[in-house]
Amino acid sequence: MRNFFTLDQVVVNEEVGVLTVSASQDSEHNPMLSLRREGSYIAISVSYGPLEVALRPRFSDVARVLGRLHPVGALQTTRQVGTGQAYLALGLREDQTLVVRPTIVADATGHFCFNLLITHEARKKLFDWLPVEVESEPSN
Repeated sequence: MRNFFTLDQVVVNEEVGVLTVSASQDSEHNPMLSLRREGSYIAISVSYGPLEVALRPRFSDVARVLGRLHPVGALQTTRQVGTGQAYLALGLREDQTLVVRPTIVADATGHFCFNLLITHEARKKLFDWLPVEVESEPSN
């Protein structure tokens, strides 16, 4: 089973252009997600104590996927950005919590992944900072 850690605090360092999402509750290893625009890419660093996963997907891909997310009941993540070897799996829960799973795949036998949840309030700040244009729900 997956164990998710909730991040609910957003800090923007305007001087270096980095947005960091972390947990307001004290944690032994202080998990955090940091993002910075680098031209047409976005540098993503996810750390937990001394462990780090770093990804650098195209900014336009990340913004497009985030804008198209809609809650899907039985699925934790519904979209991926990146390649088959390194990707950011994303999903949206019914309560508007963002599911973020940065993943590095070793080969067909395994992978390394962080399981994070970003609260609705922190997600709104992240979307404003990027910025992300949220598409409306498709009408049936």
